[in-house]
Amino acid sequence: MMISPKSLAFDIDGVLADTMTLFLDIAASEYQIRGISYEDITSYRLEDCLSLDSAIINRIITQILDGNYSVPLAPITGASEVLVRLGKQYGPVLFVTARPYTGPITDWIQQILLLKSHEFDIVATGAFEAKASALHERGITHFIDDRLETCFTLKTAGIEPIVFRQPWNRQKHPFLEVSSWQEIDAIISWQPDQTDTDEAAD
Repeated sequence: MMISPKSLAFDIDGVLADTMTLFLDIAASEYQIRGISYEDITSYRLEDCLSLDSAIINRIITQILDGNYSVPLAPITGASEVLVRLGKQYGPVLFVTARPYTGPITDWIQQILLLKSHEFDIVATGAFEAKASALHERGITHFIDDRLETCFTLKTAGIEPIVFRQPWNRQKHPFLEVSSWQEIDAIISWQPDQTDTDEAAD
């Protein structure tokens, strides 16, 4: 499958941003909660897989949404290289997130991923179920997400989901799956940029 860059959009948490590692780092540094590994997160609903008080889970999630933390939020390996190329050649790159508000994530994308403000756009839907309509409105046909339930909802709505492999989406599913941004790069139908064209002419 080769996908047109203009028809492709991305989730943020778990696809672009390594949010679960941030969750564990905050838990360790601010709440002295250790002994939990990334692979222990086998459900998107953290209460279902971690032996943590729900109040602490909600507090950490709120901190993440508000940017109220001292440990760094890292991008998923390889994301910056692919997205910078997309932004320069085909921008704006569209991110659709179920976050209720964008908060500090806009500044983070510019500072950490080195995307310029005109090279990307973020839609915060506030609900997973609202992603499909946001994608339809923008002519998106393919969407990369790490939440399996969202992928099934998108498929029903006529959007082709691509699952970004994570420990919490290991249930059986019929969708195309990618395990890295290198694999995402490989399914994008890139066109030669102007530099490539000029070099070929020489």
